[in-house]
Amino acid sequence: MTAIGELCVVTLLLWLLPAIAFGDATRFVAPIPSPEVVRGFDPPEQRWLPGHRGVDLTATPGAAVRAAGDGRVRFAGEVAGRPVVSIRHTDDLITTYEPVRASVREGQSVRRGTVIGVVVAGHVGCPAVACLHWGARRGSGRAAVYLNPMALLGAVRVRLKPVEPDDVRLSGGLGDARPAGVPR
Repeated sequence: MTAIGELCVVTLLLWLLPAIAFGDATRFVAPIPSPEVVRGFDPPEQRWLPGHRGVDLTATPGAAVRAAGDGRVRFAGEVAGRPVVSIRHTDDLITTYEPVRASVREGQSVRRGTVIGVVVAGHVGCPAVACLHWGARRGSGRAAVYLNPMALLGAVRVRLKPVEPDDVRLSGGLGDARPAGVPR
């Protein structure tokens, strides 16, 4: 990808995802105290491929799970035999928490930091006694874009890659770095 293409992608991200890109930590808090990531965000290249669409945080069974931000409970129940809570926030952002035995109900408004349930042991692939899988996405269905939820806490920074000298196509001080066939 060219430097201009990368700049366009970053600009698009900054435009579409302002709270995520700037780590608006005033709007969101960690769902558990002192979260330690034991499995990171690893989205698939295509939406139908396998990947890890959230982060796994170490927890203890029965630990309180808190709403990361203000919103409304979108779902509180079981999915494929696992207890799940999801919350819709502003800007069509949805956060998910599993395995969590809910203490909230669908449609209930929650504030940032409100206890929404407790961690249940048995998260598949968790190397600890218990893990909380925390996910974030914008939109739903085919339009869903999965996001690294740690960015909600300002823990992920957007950085531009430096342009390598071989990629520089400028004249002046670097000799004639233009590819053959490019006029002066």
